[in-house]
Amino acid sequence: MRILAFLIFCLFSSLGFSQNYPVKPIRIVVGYPPGGSGDFTTRLIADELGKELGATIIVENKPGAGGSIASEFVARATPDGYTLLNQGNHAINKNLYKDLGYDARDFTPVCRVALGTTIMVVASNSPFSNVKEVIAYAKANPGKLFSASAGFGSAPHLASAGFEAAAGIKFTTVQYKGGGPASQSLLAGDTQVMFATSPTVTGFIKGNRMRPLLVTLPKGSPSIPGIPGGDEAGVPGFSSTFWFGLQAPAGTPMEIVRKLHAAAAKGLAKPEVREKIALQGMDASPSASPEAFAAEIVAEVPAIEQAIRASGAKVD
Repeated sequence: MRILAFLIFCLFSSLGFSQNYPVKPIRIVVGYPPGGSGDFTTRLIADELGKELGATIIVENKPGAGGSIASEFVARATPDGYTLLNQGNHAINKNLYKDLGYDARDFTPVCRVALGTTIMVVASNSPFSNVKEVIAYAKANPGKLFSASAGFGSAPHLASAGFEAAAGIKFTTVQYKGGGPASQSLLAGDTQVMFATSPTVTGFIKGNRMRPLLVTLPKGSPSIPGIPGGDEAGVPGFSSTFWFGLQAPAGTPMEIVRKLHAAAAKGLAKPEVREKIALQGMDASPSASPEAFAAEIVAEVPAIEQAIRASGAKVD
């Protein structure tokens, strides 16, 4: 009887805890530094969660290893809803790194935040005015074009590797800890080409410091008008997209997960929020439910594995 009473007590204590959630600040960890789409989407959704939940939301940047440092940190956190992760599909790093301290089973998907594409850019003083010129030079001078990457496993890294495979060329890739440092290397002339998320380079493009050559979709993107897609640029069928989404440590009570999902989806449905995301070249794309988000993540794993194998992307 004592055991039964204890179990009943634990059940109702858990329900009460979930219903009162949140009672203290929530931390959202992102595996990239300020200046890129990971940081942008994290701060945007943090602001909306704060409004909807009436809570203080703290954003913590833990850059490095394509988001793996942040992911492992959250995977080991207490599953109480107070430490969350904003990250893409864990299958990417699983197929790039040999020894990860976590895997997808260590997380409970909450809600996708945004879906986006990447842009191929060069510095404004670059001799390259289009993609065909880049490809021609790279074929004539193997390894002499240096490509700035936002880190192993990042969306720009996979986009660059996919482009190399589609175009039949090879860059010398230099890895940086995020899109911000990679951008600075391009502007300084240390690298000559870069694939970047739209938030990373939009300001530089508008300020005429960078020249966009390609958006990584076959037909271009309505969110980023005026930039050719792969078909127009001379790399038919080439495509590379990415997403960021909230995830909680495995074992987080589903009542809390659903509360977080409802708050995130409500915030992402606001016209002004959708506009902010669109201005960054992405689309607000909240999942219908945590379960739907989980199913979507699993469904795209085979395509991710195939893309990484085909591109030859790996951690050296």
